[in-house]
Amino acid sequence: MTTLNTIVLVIHVLVGVMMVGLILIQRGKGADAGAAFGSGASGTVFGARGSANFLSRSTAILAAMFFCTSLGLAYLGTQREVPKSLLDVPTESAAASDQARPVVGPQETDVQLPAAGALPALPPAPAPAVPVPADKPTD
Repeated sequence: MTTLNTIVLVIHVLVGVMMVGLILIQRGKGADAGAAFGSGASGTVFGARGSANFLSRSTAILAAMFFCTSLGLAYLGTQREVPKSLLDVPTESAAASDQARPVVGPQETDVQLPAAGALPALPPAPAPAVPVPADKPTD
């Protein structure tokens, strides 16, 4: 993971947590009827309608930031290098041992290999054992 990817991921998580917190703080549309009967909303820090505007604007800004960081993470995720296979990359010790080893041509061996496509011969099967009848009196 690159440093830029890590930074964008941390910002993404923080924005997501702040957005969840702001959404949970906001009052729903049904709370307006309760406020009409004297819930004391006019004595708040933001005034009677100020908190709704502030929280909704803050939520919209955080949602836009969340959207941008999501796109940034998607872009950074596609820009990674493809890892090379260990079989494709020769190691230094393998390259050195290949250079030190002399090239040897085919040698004749005592083992006779069957021709390509030919099946090896099976050993002869033992004769089936025939039971020997016990001495029976002949009738």
